[in-house]
Amino acid sequence: MKTKKMTAAVALLCCISFAKAQEIALTKEKLLPYGVTLNTTIYKEKQAIVLEQPFASDDQRSMALLKDINFHNGIIEIDLAGQVGNPKVEAARGFVGIAFRVASDTSEFELFYIRPTNGRANDQVRRNHSTQYVSYPKFPWEKLRKEFPEKYEAYADMVPAEWTKIKIEVRDETAKLYVNNATQPTLIVNDLKHGKELRGGIGLWIGVGTLAHFSALKITKFD
Repeated sequence: MKTKKMTAAVALLCCISFAKAQEIALTKEKLLPYGVTLNTTIYKEKQAIVLEQPFASDDQRSMALLKDINFHNGIIEIDLAGQVGNPKVEAARGFVGIAFRVASDTSEFELFYIRPTNGRANDQVRRNHSTQYVSYPKFPWEKLRKEFPEKYEAYADMVPAEWTKIKIEVRDETAKLYVNNATQPTLIVNDLKHGKELRGGIGLWIGVGTLAHFSALKITKFD
């Protein structure tokens, strides 16, 4: 049994070591917007894509989908900054994140996102909801929080409108979210709701009432 485990571990390390990170310059030409406005800018000394979802909407598919990306297992790294774009939207928290294994029509995907305004809130319950996993369309955050409290959310320190470094590591049914160069994951999901076979795109995702910036994207594919 130990030999089999060691062999599997060596195979995993070899796979990761030979995988090469691909740096992707984010431009409007490489992105397909769904329910968002899309522009380029210089934000806090970085070339960035800026997305905005200014309206209250129940559609959680607001994203800019990268063209010609087929992702299954690997690592996604990006700098992002989220803030409330429309203060009239009561539910706005500056929601910003990365959708992965996205269907070409955005009808299904896995997603990690952050709530930057929760990171240093005085309310401890809000702080505990700083990071979130959801699976569209059957497992929105409301369902996961109600049926599995605390399992798909966690705390991480973050500040609205400031760059936050995100790393997502995906392998089969497991995904891990790392925040700001942490050596240990902030949030671990061992049961991705679409299962281990789903492949698809990568989307720059934002939530209701959000203004967000994205920069410095790297993708490392394991297979």
